[in-house]
Amino acid sequence: MNQELGIRNKAILLVLATAVISGFANFFNKFGMKASGFDPFQYTTLKNVLAALVLSLLVLTPWVFSRLKKLNKKDWLSLAIIGLIGGSVPFLLFFKGLSLTSAVSASFIHKTLFVWVAILAWPVLKEKVSKWQFIALGVLLSGNMIFEGFAGLSWSLAETLIFSATIMWAVETIIAKKVLANINSSVLAWGRMFFGALILIGFLSVTKDLPNLAAFNSVSIGWLALVSILLTGYVLTWYAALKKLPATVVACVLVLASPITAMLNAAFVTHKGLSADKILGLVFIGLAVILLSLKLKVQSSKLLLEKQN
Repeated sequence: MNQELGIRNKAILLVLATAVISGFANFFNKFGMKASGFDPFQYTTLKNVLAALVLSLLVLTPWVFSRLKKLNKKDWLSLAIIGLIGGSVPFLLFFKGLSLTSAVSASFIHKTLFVWVAILAWPVLKEKVSKWQFIALGVLLSGNMIFEGFAGLSWSLAETLIFSATIMWAVETIIAKKVLANINSSVLAWGRMFFGALILIGFLSVTKDLPNLAAFNSVSIGWLALVSILLTGYVLTWYAALKKLPATVVACVLVLASPITAMLNAAFVTHKGLSADKILGLVFIGLAVILLSLKLKVQSSKLLLEKQN
């Protein structure tokens, strides 16, 4: 019993790490895209290709490669689908949108992911939402809206692109949760980025927008290396947590990334402290995540006791 609870606690720590990585990634990507000199499509392709290369090195290690060799045709098809709806098209949409709006706005829209995951998880994954979980979801959504500020909730082409990407990532989360029942999380992370990178390269080839090697310099290489490392860490921790936890819970904890991005923006861009409404929103978000985590632990304990009896 203690061992299984320990696995759940480790998974919660993993998704917390995912949230921190995501918060930093949203902040750095906004500046990295400008500093690199590449357009949004070139930028997202280059960083995803680098992440795919790093994950390919991981896959080649004996303890991961042995799992790769056991994949059947259905598993390979699943990896390709994840690469399409998770590792390529939504990235094009998201980074095009990010180039047209603020990092905080992009982070906020992306963090509504938990709403769409919860809606899809109920009929597809049969994840039931209890009364307390439903309350926590409401508190989480309210906290995210308060933190962002209603005055900042405008809508344009940029927000539409980011929202479309978010919906695709929600669908990917549901599919990935089912696929993770048979595929190792590190292998799935590799498949997402590897097949996604191939699709992105194909897109740039068709649009004749492949980056010019002459455009690379120390600044662009530095930024691309930083954001690709963050992306690698994100996808590894995200899938590892998703394998052990309900999809709704994982998506909810990820909302913590939005305040992290905003605090980085306040510290290094606006040089202003957090306002009272943002602090209140942060309290709401933290409270909701704590409620969900406690509810998960209670449910896990009950299930384990039922198994023992």
